[in-house]
Amino acid sequence: MIAHNLGYPRIGSHRELKRACEQFWANKITCQQLEDVGRQIRTDNWLTQQQAGIALVPCNDFSFYDQVLDLSLTVGAIPPRFQPLLDSAEPDDDHLTLYFAMARGYQQNGLDLKAMEMTKWFDTNYHYIVPEFSKDQSFTLLSERIFTQFDEARQTLGVVPKPVLIGPVTYLLLGKEKDVDFDRLDLIDRLLPVYEQILSRLQTQGATWIQLDEPGLSLDLTDAQRAVFAKTYARLRGQFPDLNILLASYFDCYGDNLNLALQLPVDALHLDLVRCPSQLDDILQTDFASKSTQLSIGVINGRNIWINDLEKSRQTIQRVVNAIGSERVMLAPSCSLLHVPCDLANETAEQGLTPEIKQWLAFARQKLDELATLTTLFNDPANASANAVLAANQQAITARKESALINRPAVQNRVRQLTEQDAQRNASFVDRQAEQHAHLQLPLFPTTTIGSFPQTDAVRANRAKWKKGEKTLAQYDDFIRQETEQAIRWQEEIGLDVLVHGEFERNDMVEYFGELLDGFAFSENGWVQSYGSRCVKPPIIYGDVHRPEPMTVRWAQYAQSLTPKPVKGMLTGPVTILQWSFVRDDQPRRDTCLQIALAVRDEVVDLEKAGIQVIQIDEPALREGLPLRRENWAAYLDWAVRAFRVSASGVQDRTQIHTHMCYAEFNDIIQSIADLDADVITIETSRSQMELLDAFARFNYPNEIGPGVYDIHSPRVPTTAEMIDLLQKAGDVLPARNLWVNPDCGLKTRHWPETTEALRNMVQAAQTARESIVI
Repeated sequence: MIAHNLGYPRIGSHRELKRACEQFWANKITCQQLEDVGRQIRTDNWLTQQQAGIALVPCNDFSFYDQVLDLSLTVGAIPPRFQPLLDSAEPDDDHLTLYFAMARGYQQNGLDLKAMEMTKWFDTNYHYIVPEFSKDQSFTLLSERIFTQFDEARQTLGVVPKPVLIGPVTYLLLGKEKDVDFDRLDLIDRLLPVYEQILSRLQTQGATWIQLDEPGLSLDLTDAQRAVFAKTYARLRGQFPDLNILLASYFDCYGDNLNLALQLPVDALHLDLVRCPSQLDDILQTDFASKSTQLSIGVINGRNIWINDLEKSRQTIQRVVNAIGSERVMLAPSCSLLHVPCDLANETAEQGLTPEIKQWLAFARQKLDELATLTTLFNDPANASANAVLAANQQAITARKESALINRPAVQNRVRQLTEQDAQRNASFVDRQAEQHAHLQLPLFPTTTIGSFPQTDAVRANRAKWKKGEKTLAQYDDFIRQETEQAIRWQEEIGLDVLVHGEFERNDMVEYFGELLDGFAFSENGWVQSYGSRCVKPPIIYGDVHRPEPMTVRWAQYAQSLTPKPVKGMLTGPVTILQWSFVRDDQPRRDTCLQIALAVRDEVVDLEKAGIQVIQIDEPALREGLPLRRENWAAYLDWAVRAFRVSASGVQDRTQIHTHMCYAEFNDIIQSIADLDADVITIETSRSQMELLDAFARFNYPNEIGPGVYDIHSPRVPTTAEMIDLLQKAGDVLPARNLWVNPDCGLKTRHWPETTEALRNMVQAAQTARESIVI
């Protein structure tokens, strides 16, 4: 029995990649220096996995930005607008300028290129760059990185690594058609020759195993889509009869695609037994035992940080061994470890995790050890070291179940006592809208931002000094007051209608609230990649959630005291706090979400009492939490919508509730979005050129909406004319009286010069729209 891994975090144990990329983008380091950082991270990752006992170490799981973007570059799927950068690529650049331009946009040398769209990777908080496909799409082998990294890994390890590629069918499914009247899966016959080139070269270099990730098999598929899978793998097997192919799907069951998966001519099939343990029984009830295909058993949770119950996993593995024999079993995490922090050993600060909580956790490095222990327990059952680890593990599992830290009866009782009325506003939206318009007296096309302003070096430095004790709380508060007042005055000066306080006191939109709620713990270095150089440090929900005191009232009230214009109270919603945390796994997620909702509700009520007339409860993660299988949607949406409504429904009718959602396809859940009954929803629409508004228009969405008129994930500054054009498109499908004007998302990650110019253009666009767009 061997252990293998599906992928490893690529940011570096101390976020080396983030710093290097941002320095490269700022022209502070050269292309070669960036490549050197990447090479060092890869080397460290490979050696870490090998030393932990991983027999098949993955390569090509490293990326400077995103693995889907990497594949688009590799197979030459370059949108036409980026052709000038492809034509002018420097030999030593290896297309890095083109690569980052596709992800971030490009505004230099007379070119003004918009970035490609970005959306969530299945139901995770990781974002990928969406491939763009045209009817006449061609593919060609463009990048050599997969081959050079294979050689790097082999030289580093002294053994043959396992290249990892997104499977060809899932790659096409993840993309977007840019022309009408064609299906992107029709491109499979053009794409497969490039895959065949890649596999042929890897085999020539010495590869014996190839991991093809096809998480598309965890989705609801049509018969036609299943036929493409069957056709694709029959062709690859015919071309490469001697190459071992491991097919990996994860994040859910194979479900009604299971028969297809079992029939595909591959050498090993990976199962995510964390998200879907029941599929093991489904497989063992077939004639699988009579076949030669190996099973990769994903028993270690690749998406959460709780220690594995080694005894429970051992029993699961034993069942498989009894059915098919140990020689056909491969042990693995449930998915790539990209979604968890690097190493628990980095958690040494006294203000971080307590020893009691820390004993319950496993980051990527520790998950390798768990995998190695399980492998040893089967290959060498009498091994004293492995059995000692097993005993300590069971003690920690028991200690967690019995810990007094976890349970708060008062919180549990409050959830049980919730009624339907607790999730209802007093009046309908039509009546609330009239009262809010009379109360707020806002112009047509009111302008606002999503909440955060740039977190400058000064903001981060002052926060760090305060946390290290180098500044007193009073000194830090004085600094935040100055930053907040400057932000208010600047917003007044450029003419925004509904202001924000800027969130200079906040480190992260989830972490900030978690630090102020009971039931949360925090790591010091538990960073995970969200997209590109954007890393987040998810809170750890270990127990019942409770708000001991107000969290945001002081700064919202201070900001409102500086201006007669309305200032939004800014909160993160319960579903997003849940989704963007590492959530306890000892009770239903629904119950944890409702506990958070009650804490947010208390904050909303206190903000209203403090004179805040507009309150935004952000729910960018609502769509990403949607189960991959449609049959499970209703149950999730029921409790997710209820949690939001519980958080928002304790206020008077004239208090305007906003919410914000990030990149998502809204068509399938538009009724649930309407059921949120937020007075105003702001969404990201600029990268799609307002295409996302079609769902709201077809549905005849009744409430107010702010379609983002410029993309904050790109440093390029859009012109006023661009934004007017987008507003015109929005006005063509939605009533002008219901439209707001705002950026796509918060501005925390941007710099002030581009923010200043872009928001001035946005205010001018709104003013022009008031004069020119027919109502």
